[in-house]
Amino acid sequence: MFYYEVLCYNCKKTFKVYEGSQKYKQAKENNIKVFCCEDCDHRIRMEAIKNFF
Repeated sequence: MFYYEVLCYNCKKTFKVYEGSQKYKQAKENNIKVFCCEDCDHRIRMEAIKNFF
């Protein structure tokens, strides 16, 4: 299975994006240079939900 190793802009850890995902497509096409790992993505989403209500 193919993957790219990209850097999370929030926690600065390297993580893998696997073929077939939207992040993989964006990394391959170099549309977006900054990525967020699943843990940070979930944390940011939960914080936004808490602040909304």
